Amino acid sequence: MRHGSIPGAHGRVRPLTLLGDAGLREQCREVAEFGPELAALVEDLFATMYAAQGVGLAANQIGVAQRVFVYDCPDDDDVRNLGHVVNPRLVDVDGVVVRGPEGCLSLPGLEAGTERYDHAVIEGFTATGEPVTVHGTGFFARCLQHEYDHLEGRVYADHLMGWRKRKLLRHIRRAPWHR
Repeated sequence: MRHGSIPGAHGRVRPLTLLGDAGLREQCREVAEFGPELAALVEDLFATMYAAQGVGLAANQIGVAQRVFVYDCPDDDDVRNLGHVVNPRLVDVDGVVVRGPEGCLSLPGLEAGTERYDHAVIEGFTATGEPVTVHGTGFFARCLQHEYDHLEGRVYADHLMGWRKRKLLRHIRRAPWHR
């Protein structure tokens, strides 16, 4: 990402991977090389996320099985959090478990009350290889856990149980994008 530029301004919008595509269920590979290709991937992730009106996007959601995600997400105090993480590790989740509405660009048009911790800490690197630690609270903590799950091959529906899960699965089967 160019210094001082708007994230995604130089990226291209890529097609989203939808639930049912095998790549969404595979654990992503660590990024081994930090260079122009990685910077271009981060730009494409931002461009695609903004085009789809999302608050976060993981690389496997555009068909790239690498451990990278981007975010532009407010916390519960409406503070904007903007950035990306390469090779993230979820190092801490704690606080209160809160059930809140959660959606996903790979399950368009659907959402369900999903339980997540209200505090999360992610460690990783920037696209230039600098170490980064991201602390999230409230809605932003939910976003960090959601994007990290994608890189592990999970979607928010995997956290649901009982009638919430049955209801979401019914809606998925009826969704126009479902295969």
